[in-house]
Amino acid sequence: MSSSDFRQIAIRTEAGKAERLFRAAVSAFCSLTRPSRREIAQLEDLTLPLFDDVSVESRRYVAAALSECEYAPAALVRRLAEEPVEIAAPLLTRSNALSDIDFIALIGRHGLPHARAIARRKELNATIAHLIRALEKPTLVKTRPPETVTKLAPAKPEPASTTEDSRPDPGVSEENARRRLRSMMRPAGEGVAVNLFLGQPTYVRLRETALTGNAAFFQTALADALDIDFATARSITEHSGYIALLTALRALDLSEDRAFLIAVAVYPGEFPHPEAIRLFLDRYRLLHREAALDKVRAWKAETLSRAIGGNATETTSAMRQASNVDEKAADRKAS
Repeated sequence: MSSSDFRQIAIRTEAGKAERLFRAAVSAFCSLTRPSRREIAQLEDLTLPLFDDVSVESRRYVAAALSECEYAPAALVRRLAEEPVEIAAPLLTRSNALSDIDFIALIGRHGLPHARAIARRKELNATIAHLIRALEKPTLVKTRPPETVTKLAPAKPEPASTTEDSRPDPGVSEENARRRLRSMMRPAGEGVAVNLFLGQPTYVRLRETALTGNAAFFQTALADALDIDFATARSITEHSGYIALLTALRALDLSEDRAFLIAVAVYPGEFPHPEAIRLFLDRYRLLHREAALDKVRAWKAETLSRAIGGNATETTSAMRQASNVDEKAADRKAS
């Protein structure tokens, strides 16, 4: 298909009818047995500027058509994949134009609806499949030792099942997750049985707290993982960019996919397109772990310096108060 073919479609289409042009261009493209790179680029150049002007029905139609297309234009497919799952599902389930990195980014930005559609793919990376299972039914912690649970468990099985009809209400599940996470943050003195972070792998703790969307939970987990104070952990995640967090994750020696999943959960706006993801991965690969550890040591030194400074200030204040008391006592005696 040449650019003149596309122009003929545009000519036959009434002025301003983006819908017809959008559908016609994709239909014509899908009829090609083996489109060239030039034809793929031409389709993207024609359809992407029209994207915001077409209806949901047209987007759904194009998504379904491209899901069966072996050489679908990647940029258009990624744009459609960002749509609500009612539109994006065919592409998430079948399209070959989406990569594992795309799936991780989509899950990070859109959560369970997109994750469930991706899970229906015939061949799926085991790491991504594990991530989706964790999102579907997160095993955050056990609130009691196993023997206690056995004693208190009801005789009949729990009503929840894996079927769609009997799945618990999402709002209830989310609230239960929040409640469990809040209990995880209690000091050990309030009951070791609910100090649920203990014994969990570092990555699991960071992942689960990052996916809650609660910054304080994640900052607490990060502080524990790096052995720094909460104020430092908060400053790491409150930067306008992810560089400080990238350094922290590299110091923990996380794999690229795990580091990216945490980063996209904490900074979803930093990864609007595949180029941003590639940049993150390149930076992560190029950052030597020893350099990252040096930065963590500097953070710890700053923490210690603040602690010493705070103690010194308290000591000076106490000495001044004591001196004032002595002076007042001396004045009373003199009078």
